Amino acid sequence: MKNQQEVEFNKIFDYLENLIAWRIENPTTDFDTDAPKLDLKKLGKSKLGIFLKEENFSQAEIVILLLALAPSFSPAMLVDAVTKEFPSGADFVQFGGVKGQTHRGILPTGETAQFIIGGANFTKRIECVAYFSGTHFFNKKDILYLEKVSLAEPLMSGKLILFPDIIYKITTGKVPPPKLSTQFPAEKLETQLDWNDLILSEKTMQQIKELEMWLQHNEHLFKNWRMEKRLKAGYRVLFHGPAGTGKTLTASLLGKYTQKPVYRIDLSTVVSKYIGETEKNLSNLFNKAAHKDWILFFDEADAIFGKRTNVRDAHDKYANQEVSYLLQRVESYSGLIILASNFRDNIDEAFTRRFQSIIAFEMPGSKERSIIWKTNLPQKLKIDPQIDWEEVAKKYELTGSNILNIIHFCCLKVLSEKSEILTSEILLHGIKREFLKENRTH
Repeated sequence: MKNQQEVEFNKIFDYLENLIAWRIENPTTDFDTDAPKLDLKKLGKSKLGIFLKEENFSQAEIVILLLALAPSFSPAMLVDAVTKEFPSGADFVQFGGVKGQTHRGILPTGETAQFIIGGANFTKRIECVAYFSGTHFFNKKDILYLEKVSLAEPLMSGKLILFPDIIYKITTGKVPPPKLSTQFPAEKLETQLDWNDLILSEKTMQQIKELEMWLQHNEHLFKNWRMEKRLKAGYRVLFHGPAGTGKTLTASLLGKYTQKPVYRIDLSTVVSKYIGETEKNLSNLFNKAAHKDWILFFDEADAIFGKRTNVRDAHDKYANQEVSYLLQRVESYSGLIILASNFRDNIDEAFTRRFQSIIAFEMPGSKERSIIWKTNLPQKLKIDPQIDWEEVAKKYELTGSNILNIIHFCCLKVLSEKSEILTSEILLHGIKREFLKENRTH
């Protein structure tokens, strides 16, 4: 028994096959007025039907999408459609299409779309070019594109290529998160913690809440209050402060409480010693992130946004070009971009002027350290009465990350001694161990 999705996909490809037959038999007939139409109501609540309605596809745009889908879901359909009309196997040049390296059927091209939509009408065929321009929503929303061909070949002879995410969207309704790779140098940040677990100064917390306010209300401001012409899209902020002071956790919580995916990019891994590779790595990232409303968290921003160098050789020249390229992509990104650095002074002032906010993550004071100690100790752990957390917080200058490391070690030490009591000796051992790790004295 066929499932509902299979029935609906059969309907759309039957429609496309009938449409091709109609166009072959009626090469001069107007597509808009006389071509068979796909009734979206017949698709019901299928993922494809919902997608077509959400994006408000025209009939011509539906045809282009179905052509791009055909090789993946009905690989023989285009071959069968042409063979029915030309059983002798004549080469039907007007139809376009090419053979793939591994696919044995016809891969549709822009010329295929031109033939079905425009037929022999020169004006209509020219109009088809606009569907593959940079301003069309096919391109803006990463739905499909026309593969580039050499300058010696006609522009529209490029293959119709679907972005992989679209296949997932119209079959499952969900797009899987991208995985960390050389093509996508970012990893998704998630946290089980809450805002109450983030201990920052009152001033810093107020600035973070302003970021959350932008994430929650800026889209309404742009669309409903029509401010998109007056205000620049996107928001750029610099987080600076010592390691372990909450920069990464803050980014994770902003995403969690605004339902926006957060991706962390370690710029030190993106920068390549090979000329041109850094721009390529960054281009892959921004192209993937476009139109998805992601929060991009650039860690180790000093790797690219540090002080620009005087040009002494080709590598210096290209290094400065990398900075300019990244700056251009950062400024044109429509979502929230967070750059993180341990030191504000490491970032070139030419870049800091372009940030809407610069937020300092300072070493926690004794008050904040006391709260961090108390809120992160497990409830089952018994505390030696000799331990005074206020005194510990005043005496030892530690980051939140340092304190969590010490708590982790102390808990394991207590368990290894088959005890449930954290003694002052174990605590002091854990603190000394953390200072030693960072080559510090307490």
